[in-house]
Formats: sequence, structure tokens, C-alpha cells
Amino acid sequence: MKVKQLMSILNLKQKEENYDLNQKITGVTDDSRKVEEGFVFVAVRGYRVDGHQYIKEAIDRGAKVIVSEDYIHYPDVVCLQAEDGRRALGKIASAFYGHPAEDKIIIGVTGTNGKTTTSHMIKHLCEENGYSCSMFGTIDYVVNGEVIPGIQTTPSAPMLQKLLRESRDDVVVMEVSSHGLEQHRLEGVTFDYCVFTNLYKDHLDYHDTMEDYFAAKSKLFFMMKPGGKAVINTDDSWGQKLADRLSHEQIPHWTVGHSLESDVEIREIFTEPFAASIDDHGEKVNVVSPIEGAHNVYNTLQAYAVGRLLGFSSGSLAESLVSCPGIRGRFETYELENGAKVVIDYAHTADSVEHILDTARQQGARKITHVFGFRGNRDETKRADMIGASSLRSNSYILTLDDLNTSSYEHMIETLENLQREFGNSDGQIIPDRTLAIEKAIMDSDKDEWVIVTGKGHESYQQSFYYPVDSDKHMVEYMKEKFKQEKTDLMA
Repeated sequence: MKVKQLMSILNLKQKEENYDLNQKITGVTDDSRKVEEGFVFVAVRGYRVDGHQYIKEAIDRGAKVIVSEDYIHYPDVVCLQAEDGRRALGKIASAFYGHPAEDKIIIGVTGTNGKTTTSHMIKHLCEENGYSCSMFGTIDYVVNGEVIPGIQTTPSAPMLQKLLRESRDDVVVMEVSSHGLEQHRLEGVTFDYCVFTNLYKDHLDYHDTMEDYFAAKSKLFFMMKPGGKAVINTDDSWGQKLADRLSHEQIPHWTVGHSLESDVEIREIFTEPFAASIDDHGEKVNVVSPIEGAHNVYNTLQAYAVGRLLGFSSGSLAESLVSCPGIRGRFETYELENGAKVVIDYAHTADSVEHILDTARQQGARKITHVFGFRGNRDETKRADMIGASSLRSNSYILTLDDLNTSSYEHMIETLENLQREFGNSDGQIIPDRTLAIEKAIMDSDKDEWVIVTGKGHESYQQSFYYPVDSDKHMVEYMKEKFKQEKTDLMA
């Protein structure tokens, strides 16, 4: 890419500066630390950091072109002004890497809950039916069979376009976050299929209202290629609202739900095992969810619907789903020596907590102890609802620490105490150290009792706790070994 192409992309005309329009651009970034000789640096006003503060650093590192929302001037540097830095970054990145999304099947999955589970199922179905598949999501990114640790659900525009360019896979499945849509990280990407799972109260520290949150999610469905189709869960009220809007706009879509008008009509949902009897355009099919929970039945059916749109037969999809492996941090289950069961799940909204606890009860949990916490400096509007959901559905709960982020330890302890006092009940307690909270819940458990640990799922701890483990999973595994050793010692 040359400067004249860049200016054309941004619809800019040369002004008073006599720039070398044939100067070659060697890379694009909005992170001054990643600038190399010949790069274009796009100054973006972020949620917490203003990239305009790092323009001088970018130039010192070798940036030859600066795109800024402000008028700036530096000698021997091409300085261009764009109205929206984020959108400019997306457009430049897409063009620099040759618009790589155009020659692949691109599938986007959005919603509050279920994005990760649905995306993994779609990837599995594609691979079981002859397609190679890349995936970008909350847990990690997978390109050409190589796993790359995920930094954020939807990668930055330069990273996303770079990975798309490197991918030799037939299909790309993306979890699409509302932040990614609002911040134009997907600029230049058009989709063959888009999935809407559901919408619940979350991220209202960023979007302010549910209508704003819905509007952000809805943007995805107006980024489809000609002939693209959406898959929508219309048993969710926001999903029905989206389907109505797409119908009005004459945008093709399939609906999944109990309505007789649904393309994938749910006749009945079963719990042993979790499965659904469906009517797929007149064909009766039984679909078994590879992951427990009625909420995961919906995820399964939406993955199934995408498979049908890709041309896979109902029989091959139903068969493929049975072999779908578990997903890290999503209803991950562990059996203890004492006959109790532990479940680790990423659930971090009131609705997802309800689904997890209801599933445990449906699976025969005689008693449920729920361990969870709240992230510092994150959406505070959902905290009371989460405690309410746990109070109603668990026998007891333990409030503990999640990521502190920029909050202090003392502030989060005070927050937990205030929440427990105002919204909790006598069956709840506070154990700030997450590892000790998990230990307490497990040590107090017995046969047919369940310990549900939510909030972190696959994620590693950001701070140290009493036990030298780095995740909920490792803490549970530590306790399993402890039980096993105690049993061995008693038998010796």
C-alpha cells in the first residue's frame, strides 16, 4: 500500500503539504509500542487511553504516516486527519491486508450469553463435515490449526485482518462483541451468516441502556454479504425484535424457537439428556446437546441451523453434535471422591447464573453451593440481580473476589459487604480469597451435592490467593488430589 491509496481509502485530498504519494506503507497499528519503520500509526481515542498522546512516540519508532482526528503537523511525516480514528483504522487495516474476508465463508456470532459455546459447536460441525475452520473468540484464536491465546473476544482491526490474511481455512467463525462492533474492529468484514443468541443485562457501564446495547449488537446483521442469512433465537424477546426488524428490511434470516412459524421449530426440550425434538422445515429431528443445560440446547440448535444453511444434512449434524468435545470453562464438571460434583462456568450475568443453577437442580443436585464474585470497575448494575438469582436457586452462596482490575482490595471487600447487607440473605457469606472460598464450598460438600463456581471459567487469576494455583480449574483439581490423598492415607 502507498500513501495515495491510503488517502483514497480515507477519501482525503492532498492539502498544503507536498507529500510523496508513492511512499510505501509497511504496516498499520494503533499501538505505538508495535510501530516499526514505515508504519502508519492511527491515533484512536479509546475508552480509557487517548492514542493522540502517543503520536510522538510512534514517530520516534519509525512511523511515516500519522492518521489523527486532530489537525497535526510534524516535519518529514505524512499527517492525515480523519473524522473517526477507529473507523479509519478498520478501513486501512482491511485494505492493507487485501480485504481477506472476501474469499472466505465468514460466520459471526453475537449475543450476551452463548457466543463461545455456539462458535465452538459451529467450528466442530464444519470440521466434521469437510471444512477447515478458523475461529476468533473469548477463549483463544485458532488459525490453520494453530492456537493463539485470545486477548479480547473480537481482535483489534489490524490483528483481525492480519489473521484473516494468514488463514488458509475455508470457514472463519467469529464471536462478535458489542464493543468490537461499536469500535469498528470489524470494518471491512462482511458476513455470510450471523447468529443472535440472546440479550441480557450486561455491559451497561459501556452502553448505558439495553436499547443502546441492542443497537450495538444489531449492527452485525447489516454487515452481511449479498445472499447472507441470519440465525436468530426468537424465544428471546430481543431476538424477536431483531427478527421483526430484519423482516421489515427484507434481510433473509432463519428463526429458532417454539413458535409454529419458526424455521427450526422447537417441539420439546428434554433434560435427560439435554436435547430437543424439532421440526426443521417439515422434517422431524432429535438433536442432543453435547453440553448440559436447557440454555445450551438453544446454542446447539443455532449451531445446527448454521450447519443446515451451509448445506449439511440434518442427520450428519445430529451425529456430529454427539461427538462435540466439551468447552473449557463452560459447564466443566468434576466428580469428587466424596460423591459431590463441582461445575466451573464462565456465567457472569444474572440470567446465565439462573441457567447454570437450574441445570444443576434438573440434574439431581440435592444441595447447591454457589461461589461467585464481581469484577472491579465493571458493570455494577447487574450485581444485585446476580445475588438475587443465586439466593433463589442455591442453598447457600459464597461471595468472593473476581478480578480487581483497577479497584483496590479494600474497596472490593467493602463492595461485597454492602451488597450482602442490602441484597443477600442469611445463607450467604463472604470469603474474599477465591481459593479459600472454593475450598470451603468443597470441604462442606457431600454425596449428590453440587458446588457451582462461576465468573472466571477458562480465565486465569489476575492476582495471587492463598493457594498457589492460577485458575478455578486448577483449584478444583488441587482439591480432587487432596481428597484422593486423604482417602489413600486412610486406607494405608
